[in-house]
Amino acid sequence: MILPAIAAGVGVAVIVMSANPFIVRAQDAAPEAAQSAPQPAAEPPPPDPAAELAAKRDQTRAELETLSKTISLSTDKVSALQQSIADLEKSTESIRQALIDSAARRKTLEKQILESENKLADLGVKEDGIHRSLHERRGLLAEVLAALQRMGRNPPPALLVTPDDALASVRSAILLGAVVPGIRKETDKLAADLASLAALQTASAAEKASLTATITNGIEEERRMDLLLAENDKLSRSNAAELEAERKRSEELAGKATSLEGLVASMESEIASVRDAAAAARQAEENRKLLTDEQRAQAKALADSGVPDKNRIAPAYPFGELKAKLEVPVTGDILRQFGDADGTGHEAMGMTVATNPETVVTAPADSLVVFAGAFRSYGQMIILDAGDGYHLVLSGMDTINTRQGKFVFSGEPLAVMGAKRVASATALALETNRPTLYIEFRKDGKPVDSRPWWTAKDTGKARNDS
Repeated sequence: MILPAIAAGVGVAVIVMSANPFIVRAQDAAPEAAQSAPQPAAEPPPPDPAAELAAKRDQTRAELETLSKTISLSTDKVSALQQSIADLEKSTESIRQALIDSAARRKTLEKQILESENKLADLGVKEDGIHRSLHERRGLLAEVLAALQRMGRNPPPALLVTPDDALASVRSAILLGAVVPGIRKETDKLAADLASLAALQTASAAEKASLTATITNGIEEERRMDLLLAENDKLSRSNAAELEAERKRSEELAGKATSLEGLVASMESEIASVRDAAAAARQAEENRKLLTDEQRAQAKALADSGVPDKNRIAPAYPFGELKAKLEVPVTGDILRQFGDADGTGHEAMGMTVATNPETVVTAPADSLVVFAGAFRSYGQMIILDAGDGYHLVLSGMDTINTRQGKFVFSGEPLAVMGAKRVASATALALETNRPTLYIEFRKDGKPVDSRPWWTAKDTGKARNDS
């Protein structure tokens, strides 16, 4: 190797990049320079890119959770939010529309945060790769830098001072003709690596600054939603004592039920608010069937516009017609799909999505809340009657912000995820500590694959948490 020979004592004095680039001088090479370089040690196996990216994402996520805890809204911002809620028209329609809009903004921000996490993790992996490359080449780079320093330290003599100088110059030219291309190659590679490293660090800093602003906006939107939920609760609370009695009765029924079918049946028969709302919804479905094609088209247009009809107590059109139109109720990564192995020797009956802490959960479609509370190993669970014989089951949330017997619109916030995964029968085999939402679609009491109902941007191949 030529570069180790330089380090061993070639003693090149300079290459002067001045007015005359051909003025050079070198001392005779020492005999030891011809000795062969030691054999390099066996290289370690290359790192697994998937495992490396997964570890970097976990590290990035932990750093962002710590960052989010340090961000708080100013007193002026909180006052402005409170004033904006106070200025709203105090009607059920306006408050619920504001809730739907807030949930949409919050989900958009959560998606941006998730994308930023992935970008930062990817940038971090690339930075680590350059650092690792520089570390593995540190011996060679030290030789290159030492040679460059030695070549630039001694001023050159005039080329034709003495015959000895002329002979040395010729020898230098021969030696440098072999040495300089190798040095230049390694120098260019080092400069490129350092430039790439600086660019990655700049991009990471910019992404972190953008993410900090997004997290701040997310906290503001979360506060706005809390205020809206409080106002909505005031408007919808007809009889606190009656609601409390129904809640206790539903807990009692949930404790006795041994299956989802049994739970739904007991709710619809023994909880007055659910029974009455379900009967009204079925009547509305029957009335819808009597509509003309033009009237049905108008109802669909109204539903597609996203403007809730305060008088609507049933979905605007059959759930079966909503295929490829629903949005997944949370922002996150799909870990498991219907039919995948569930880790317990069975096939998954639903879809599992990993989310960030405190992610908002929204209603996938217009539906009646049949059950809202804790049920066996499912933890906190919501069952929605979407009509047309379909029930939607959501479980794994931390806080539920709706109640049974209530008709909810598509996109309306229903619950909030917790800080960590809730252990349940549907999620025990998942290798993640992130909060996970389990989603199950049921048609006439039997689980069905939910993938045909999600929009194209939300349907993706299930992948491991990474």
